[in-house]
Amino acid sequence: MAEATLEGSEPVDLSKHPSGIIPTLQNIVSTVNLDCKLDLKAIALQARNAEYNPKRFAAVIMRIREPKTTALIFASGKMVCTGAKSEQQSKLAARKYARIIQKLGFPAKFKDFKIQNIVGSCDVKFPIRLEGLAYSHGAFSSYEPELFPGLIYRMKQPKIVLLIFVSGKIVLTGAKVREETYTAFENIYPVLTEFRKVQQWYALLLIMLCLP
Repeated sequence: MAEATLEGSEPVDLSKHPSGIIPTLQNIVSTVNLDCKLDLKAIALQARNAEYNPKRFAAVIMRIREPKTTALIFASGKMVCTGAKSEQQSKLAARKYARIIQKLGFPAKFKDFKIQNIVGSCDVKFPIRLEGLAYSHGAFSSYEPELFPGLIYRMKQPKIVLLIFVSGKIVLTGAKVREETYTAFENIYPVLTEFRKVQQWYALLLIMLCLP
């Protein structure tokens, strides 16, 4: 099995990650149905780690330290959990929130847990010519540097949105499973290498070598 070792990390399986780069999962957004009506005011008054300001937002905002996450809890019994770094952490956190609600006296269940969005990021370690990329891939790209410094690339398959920055930093969002994040990055990596920015001193050297 072909392997490459990234600095300070485990070996990378090149059959799955030909680029030798594995995007890091930064945020998992999941939803769950507690399947009961909730008194948000009562929850906010009883739970130490909760805040509720109905004039600003129609949900209780609750936080736990392990896994470090934030939940948005709605009166309908619907809950959104954000901030986890893995699918397992997201499910564990959601269960902990459900348990807190149960302990406050509500008949909360744990139904329809679903990962809604996975956000990943990585660094290709070379600068990218965003203008050239936007011109060549106009059907998928949106690049307006005066509004946002990154190029927005909307991949069709898998359906992932990538934010590509001139520095070589990449953010991938929209995945429902982590493999979609990995596939999207491997799809874009050859395109990024094609639009790799040549360092100015290197370009000058090439010009000088080509002069008669």
